[in-house]
Amino acid sequence: MLLIDFSSRGWESWGVERQPLIREGMPVLVDDDLRFEDGPGNPRATVVVNRWLRELPVNGAPARRTWRVYAEALRAWLEFLSERGVAPFGSRQELRAVLSAYAGHRLSESPQHRWDGSTWNLHVTALSRFYEWAQAERYATAGPLSYSSGTRIAEGTVWTQRRNHAKLRPAKRHAQIKYLEHDFAALLLHALAGLTPEGGPDEAYRGRALGRNAAVGRLALASGLRRQELTYLLVYEIPPLPARRSAVPVEFPLGRGTTKGSKPRTTWIDYDSLVEVWDYVRLERTAAARRGGWQPPAQLGEPLRVRDPDWEGARINGVRRSWRTLTPNERLRLVSPDGAACLLALQSTGAPFTDWATVLRRTSQRIRRRFEPRFPIVSPHRLRHTFAMHTLERLIRGYYQQAAALVKDTDADAALALYLTMSDPMAVLRDLLGHSSVTTTQLYLSRLDITRVYRDAYAAAAPDTALPDTSTFGDGVGAEFHAEFDAEFDGDFDDEASG
Repeated sequence: MLLIDFSSRGWESWGVERQPLIREGMPVLVDDDLRFEDGPGNPRATVVVNRWLRELPVNGAPARRTWRVYAEALRAWLEFLSERGVAPFGSRQELRAVLSAYAGHRLSESPQHRWDGSTWNLHVTALSRFYEWAQAERYATAGPLSYSSGTRIAEGTVWTQRRNHAKLRPAKRHAQIKYLEHDFAALLLHALAGLTPEGGPDEAYRGRALGRNAAVGRLALASGLRRQELTYLLVYEIPPLPARRSAVPVEFPLGRGTTKGSKPRTTWIDYDSLVEVWDYVRLERTAAARRGGWQPPAQLGEPLRVRDPDWEGARINGVRRSWRTLTPNERLRLVSPDGAACLLALQSTGAPFTDWATVLRRTSQRIRRRFEPRFPIVSPHRLRHTFAMHTLERLIRGYYQQAAALVKDTDADAALALYLTMSDPMAVLRDLLGHSSVTTTQLYLSRLDITRVYRDAYAAAAPDTALPDTSTFGDGVGAEFHAEFDAEFDGDFDDEASG
């Protein structure tokens, strides 16, 4: 079975009445014999799957990567059904029997075909969504999956949750997502810059593009950009540097062209990190861009030539366009007035640099080999987790300090009520991470050690305030409050992890 990405280029010569109503880049399944029907009015299963894939953008899955993953999942399922001689829209009993065989094939047989739990769960999600849609559209009378329902309360609202029994239960969520503590984050930034853990020159290392790697690494830690947002960030989208240094973070708008789900959002970046990014732009990047003469590879498409660029956009091939609407492919095809790529990160030739996963992996391996054997292998997304945790620490520290001051100086109930309404750290972090709901942020952070964050922030704010002292663990108010505090948080996190 073939899996291709649709392109309408040259459709006029296909002998059709109009341009096909299929999104560019949409994955399409085609049987090996290139047939679409087994007779009049009897479409192949691949035709049904392709229709489902075409509707994903308007059914809650706007990301191209999601389309591809779901297409690969359905191709693997249809190939397995074909090998077993089972019709994709047969009886429920037969479909459940083949699903059981499929689980055995993918979870316990030879290493060549075995998947880990997360891959299996992803494929089961795709099957679930497809068969629900197929039943609603009357292509299928039954599906192979079974479910059970339960309820949970979040933000004062009762939510109904459904569990897919074919999914494997994951490990405790707090043990899945990893982040870098402050000392490890500093170690990574030093290594990216070619420095020792103490911050001095590493005479034993001869790396290239150290200014670029250090600046972009710090940018990721300071802003929480997702991998695609970081990789395809344009130099023109870097926020202007304020005239004076300030402790207040600088707003960092992100357009829908690279954000997850095509939802624009605004994150932030601290002043010192922004200074380092601009130092790279003015020095190392400028030197690379001056080489000129770079052209995008032919397989990407025609070059998009930029004129009169500013922070909002530019004239691209003669038409004024906003940076925020440009897709990753279009960003890779941009050619600056100097004849270089327009991405923030450049190679020494002026070509775009996009392989951040390799940079971080090799830097992590060098740190483990030379400085710290416990250092993890870092990925771009781990930097986002690190931003989330470090930002939460900052928000909660300021949150408790200001709340404590209000309790001390004013009526405690009124002050806390006002502050809790206006300055919820979770609401701020929700917006920075680009989540739709605080509940999503809470679930995301329940995988991390936020109990410690809250306790440390509270302890720092408690001295000389009206907040109870939790520093003692003997009899009395301290121990009593500490026990209640732990019970509240441990209960919440256990519920989230098992939910």
